Amino acid sequence: MDAFAHVDGLLATGLAEISCDLGVLGSRGWWAVVVTYEGKVTCARFTDVRRAPHPGGRWRGPGAWSSSLDEAGYVAGVARIREAIADGIVYQANLCRILEAPVDDGIAGLGARLAVGNPAPHAMTISVPGLEVACASPELYLARDGRLLTSRPIKGTGRTAADLLPKDHAENVMIVDLVRNDLGRVAEVGSVAVPELCVVEEHPGLVHLVSTVQASTSRSWPEIIEATFPPGSVTGAPKSSALRIIEELEPAPRGPYCGAIGWVDADRGTAALAVGIRTFWIEDGLLRFGTGAGITWGSEPTREWFETELKAKNLLEVAGAGLGQR
Repeated sequence: MDAFAHVDGLLATGLAEISCDLGVLGSRGWWAVVVTYEGKVTCARFTDVRRAPHPGGRWRGPGAWSSSLDEAGYVAGVARIREAIADGIVYQANLCRILEAPVDDGIAGLGARLAVGNPAPHAMTISVPGLEVACASPELYLARDGRLLTSRPIKGTGRTAADLLPKDHAENVMIVDLVRNDLGRVAEVGSVAVPELCVVEEHPGLVHLVSTVQASTSRSWPEIIEATFPPGSVTGAPKSSALRIIEELEPAPRGPYCGAIGWVDADRGTAALAVGIRTFWIEDGLLRFGTGAGITWGSEPTREWFETELKAKNLLEVAGAGLGQR
């Protein structure tokens, strides 16, 4: 089908332009936005944005999955991060793996399946030339309403609230501090606040700990993204050290996974960008999907591997294939 984006019950069509410049988000119009973890920017302006159901499309499911890290490789990576924590290099770092499988259909059909089988507060499907993404993210990276910025980092995952450990709460507080610091770089003095800390939220097949951080700013989108990207919840603390360890340990690029996916209404001064978790994308005839976990000193390596499996399980079933890998 033609280029489109679908988010929060809105269908955007009539593709007018595509830009790699975040500065356009301060101009005019309604934009679908994807920033990959590595920093590649796609801003797509649509002229027709209206309430409408997801357009759907054919989806026959992918072939067999392969993973950039197998269980042994992932467990070894967790051990390496724990060594870095013991050496005082980081306090926490996210370790992710990328799954991929051959696929013949476009992203629209998968996006429609996710909307039914794994509804999420920040779900979005976008298909424009060179980019096909279906996101079922529960996590808000940045919302904007005039001068007010809001971020809702997630740290802590379990099947039920009873599965959440002291490690999960400690990790959430650590990332909240990181997000506060990031927003503080562009916020008006004294405006950074944490109205909610470590709230348990239920999502399909699991629960998360979620906090809310807010700040006021008059800064531009390029300045805001530069100060806060990549999102703290999918990197670690200190962020600069975590980024170096991630680059060392992860053999595949994350792409849209762990990036920013959402929309900006430049006319109204409103926006909502999700952290690109629970996200599929199609590239070179392959369907890709990322999953990961935050590693702290209290992490048990095998448990962290199973957390990546838990996060992926429902999404891969909705996509038409289980966790079996070749």
